[in-house]
Amino acid sequence: MLDAGAGAPDYFPCRYGASKAVFRGPWRDLTAPYVAMLGGSATFGKYVDRPFPALVEQALGHPVANLAGLNAGPDFYLSDPATLDIAAGGRAVVVQVTGAEALSNPWYTVHSRRNDRFLAATPALRALFPQVDCTDIHFTRHLLQVLERSDAGAFGQVVQGLKQNWLAKMRQLMAGLPARRVLLWLADTPPPERADSLGSAPLFIDCAILDALRPEASAIVLAMPSPQARTLARFDMTYPETEATQAACLPGAAVHAEVADRLAPVLRGLM
Repeated sequence: MLDAGAGAPDYFPCRYGASKAVFRGPWRDLTAPYVAMLGGSATFGKYVDRPFPALVEQALGHPVANLAGLNAGPDFYLSDPATLDIAAGGRAVVVQVTGAEALSNPWYTVHSRRNDRFLAATPALRALFPQVDCTDIHFTRHLLQVLERSDAGAFGQVVQGLKQNWLAKMRQLMAGLPARRVLLWLADTPPPERADSLGSAPLFIDCAILDALRPEASAIVLAMPSPQARTLARFDMTYPETEATQAACLPGAAVHAEVADRLAPVLRGLM
C-alpha cells in the first residue's frame, strides 16, 4: 500500500483495471483519450502535492494516468501485463528513463514491485565474485558499491551486462506501448558520454544507450532542473523529518513544474 505517513501528501491510492498495483490518484476516468505516464519515484511525485503528470493533465485538457511506482523500473511493468494493457490503451505514453541497476539481469534478481530491492545473486555473479558475501545486502545500489570496491575489473563486466539487459528490456517494454512514445530524461545533468561507474541516477545510462533506444520513441525530452528549482526543492516538498535523506534525492514542486512545461508541448503535438 501507499502510505503517505505523517507530514507527507495524501497520494489518494487507486487501482486501474485488472492490475494489482496501487497507483497515485485521484483515479482518472480512462474512457476518453488519455496519456499514460510510467516511471519511478520521480514520476510518482513522492513528497509533492502536484507532480508533473497532474500538471501536464491540466495543460493538455486530457486525463493523465500516473502509472508510476515507487522505485520502479522496467520490471515493474514487464511483470504486470494488466498495467501494460492500461498503458497501451493511451493516446500517448511517457516513460521515465530509470537506471540499469533497477531490474533483474544476468547477475542478480530484484523485487517485482520495488525494483531497488536486491533479492538474490545468480550463479554467474557468484562465480565472478566468489569473495563477496551477499547475505546482508538488500538494495541494488549497496550491492554495486560492494562489487566495485571488491574488484573494479570484474565490476566492469557487470556494468556492461546491466546496460545490455536494460536496453533489451526497454525495447520489450516500448514494443507493448502505443506508437506515440516519449522518453523522459529527468536528472540534474544531461546524459553523459559514458556511464560506466557508480554516479548519479539514472545509473549507467549514457548517450550511446539512449541513441540505441531512440528509434523506439517519438521523442526524447531532456528535463534538467534549473539551479533555482533545485534550490527550492528543500522548501517545496512535504515529508517526515525521518525521510529527509530520501527526499533530497527527488525533485521538488518547482522541478515538477519545469518538467511539465517541457512535456506538455511535445504531448500536445502528438495528441
